Amino acid sequence: MTCTFNHTIVAARDRHASAAFFRHVFEAAEAPSWGPFTNLSLDGGVLIQFADLPVDAFPEIQPQHYAFLVDDELFDRALARLVDDGVEHWADPQMSRPGEINHGHGGRGVYFRDPAGHFLEMLTEPYL
Repeated sequence: MTCTFNHTIVAARDRHASAAFFRHVFEAAEAPSWGPFTNLSLDGGVLIQFADLPVDAFPEIQPQHYAFLVDDELFDRALARLVDDGVEHWADPQMSRPGEINHGHGGRGVYFRDPAGHFLEMLTEPYL
């Protein structure tokens, strides 16, 4: 068997709000949820599980970076939703080019944050 990416757990303050944000932006499919997880499914069988961190044990959520490879059509729809919803976005991970997208690696890319403060990247061409 080859090694493939199966799932990740994304820390949240409101797992339902975080999952709803990902569903809205990326058009991700709902997946069966259980226990402390609200789950979404991406192409290729990848599961994203959102879990609330208790404030008393984790007063701050340490932001992580999650990058999503999308086709041009989804990029256009998702970027339009971000703009329409007033979500800040940048062309670069340093957040020095607000309101822009980049054209790196022969495609397009954009950076923005989710409700828990994680850094999300959406790109149309892989880096490799």
